[in-house]
Amino acid sequence: MLKKPIIIDTDPGIDDAVALALALFSKELDVKLITTVVGNVSLEKVTRNTLQLLTFYGKNIPVAAGARKPLLRQAFDASSVHGDSGLGAYRFPDFQDTNLLEQHAVVAMYNTIINSDSPVTLVPIGPLTNIALLLTMFPDIKPQIKEIILMGGAIGRGNSGIYSEFNITIDPEAADIVMSSGLTITMVPLEIGRKALVFPEDALKIKEMHAIGDMFYKLFKTYRGGSFNTGLKMYDGSAIAYLLKPELFSTQKAFVAVETKGDFTSGATIIDLQGNLGKDANVTVATDINPDEFKKWFMETIEKCV
Repeated sequence: MLKKPIIIDTDPGIDDAVALALALFSKELDVKLITTVVGNVSLEKVTRNTLQLLTFYGKNIPVAAGARKPLLRQAFDASSVHGDSGLGAYRFPDFQDTNLLEQHAVVAMYNTIINSDSPVTLVPIGPLTNIALLLTMFPDIKPQIKEIILMGGAIGRGNSGIYSEFNITIDPEAADIVMSSGLTITMVPLEIGRKALVFPEDALKIKEMHAIGDMFYKLFKTYRGGSFNTGLKMYDGSAIAYLLKPELFSTQKAFVAVETKGDFTSGATIIDLQGNLGKDANVTVATDINPDEFKKWFMETIEKCV
């Protein structure tokens, strides 16, 4: 089976840790590169977290550190959700960093894409700063990008601003560049993650699966993305689910723009599902997910992370 080449751009983050495992252990995906971006915590911390996770997973994937701040704004983080380190209080064993490239993430992405035998899918599950820089600095690369599948945005109310989701709020200007790029884009928004839940009984089963499952359980105990008792939201994992199991989702093509100037709405994703603005659709938006089938797929996939 021909594997799908992908680059994951990430800011681990507890749910990023799970999403990375879902992708790295998949027999359908060829993860060519992982790039890091400031988001849930600082660039130094998310890069360290990525290297720790790869060592723990036993995966030798190239890693490149990218943007340490948004394009035009000051960074802020989500340590209140993911802990000061970004991975709760979990203490990882020693990790190796020989797979950390000296190149900036944007250059590493360009080189990886240009040298790939087939078009590459970009999977950003953090702020879109690196992706915007890639498309701005190397516009010639667009024909070699098959599609972008991203976790971000909100159809309705947000979790960072009133109408904005965290990944987009961090760098609205970058998100606007990506949405208007003309590339094939699928957005897996906040509402999907709110339905893609891991419940306490699921977490206990995951704990007993293997060492990675035990690590996930300990991360889940400190994760503030929902309540451990009422369901933890797998925001980033839902983007990997779309990549591997799109039939779990309902989607609609729509015109999507990002508000960059509003005093109270900066970072809001304008998702015109009704076509009121009369503009051509530029993004496929995931509008719903089958939660029972997602949980079944999620548990089966986690069990295979060995």
